[in-house]
Amino acid sequence: MPTLQSQASFRLTLMNNKTSMKQSDSIFGELNFTPHWYALRTKFRHEKKVASRLENKGIINYLPVNASYRRWSDRYKKIDEPLFSCYVFVFIPLSERLLVVHTEGAARLVFFNGKPAIIPNKQIDAIKKILESDQVVQRENFFREGQRVRICRGTLSGIEGIFVRNKNGGKLMILVDTIKQAISIEINANNLEPL
Repeated sequence: MPTLQSQASFRLTLMNNKTSMKQSDSIFGELNFTPHWYALRTKFRHEKKVASRLENKGIINYLPVNASYRRWSDRYKKIDEPLFSCYVFVFIPLSERLLVVHTEGAARLVFFNGKPAIIPNKQIDAIKKILESDQVVQRENFFREGQRVRICRGTLSGIEGIFVRNKNGGKLMILVDTIKQAISIEINANNLEPL
């Protein structure tokens, strides 16, 4: 059983190690101290709430919205919809990431290969500039050739297949591996979701 003196010595050693730790020794190094743009994944239809809560916490964020018109039974109404569903962009040093992801409605930062994915300033600036112009903006789904996808709208909802590009946009290919055959249909990529 450890003595009281050895426990105190162990705590002192830990405290000294923590205080002598350099910026580059931390898990994300310089990213902990230099702010960059990151994509914050949110719960479905929580983008505006999360952006408002981040603003209240003093976190710089950007939620690109696009005006669209929705039809109700008796009228059309102009509404601002998030351009990128389930995402808010945050400009933070990674030392503030827990403050961000613990915001109600937030899910997680986007990571690639175990590191937070930095979004270049020029991409955020381009989005802002385009939205400030009077151009019609349409969100496009980004699917790689050969990516597994599922139809999420319409009578064919739930069918899974492989996305194939063509001159009109895209096709959904259904493979029957056993007999080495396939069928395909033309489909709007907006009706697909990745698997």
